[in-house]
Amino acid sequence: MTQAPAPIDILLVEDDPGDVLMIREAFEHHKIRNALHVATDGVEALEFLNRRGRFRDAPRPGLILLDLNLPRKDGREVLGEIKRDPALCTIPVVVLTTSEAEEDIVRSYELHANAYVAKPVDFEKFTEVVRKIDDFWVTVVRLPPR
Repeated sequence: MTQAPAPIDILLVEDDPGDVLMIREAFEHHKIRNALHVATDGVEALEFLNRRGRFRDAPRPGLILLDLNLPRKDGREVLGEIKRDPALCTIPVVVLTTSEAEEDIVRSYELHANAYVAKPVDFEKFTEVVRKIDDFWVTVVRLPPR
């Protein structure tokens, strides 16, 4: 019998409360055991990742789900900073956004996103996408040690 993978910490960088709620509901619906932490803009995400301010005791996430269109610091800027930082660059980043624009897809991969996923607008499809992301990144893929 195969042992279930150990839960990981996931950082969701998302400013839309509705999308945060849907992702939380997807975790609950699919019984995803990973801890979900939320940053509501790019500045907060980098504070979490660098353990600054109120995030001094934040865990190092094993996966980041990153929206592109964020207040204060755009998701593209956040992605670039993560991938340029030797302490953070090995954390997989899945861009999870409403944009299906080719330039956003190309730019995200140029900035070394590990995957690009367009958010479905249908709730059932959205929760299934979240489950598949979790299943792939937690069950199938071997993540680097923290």
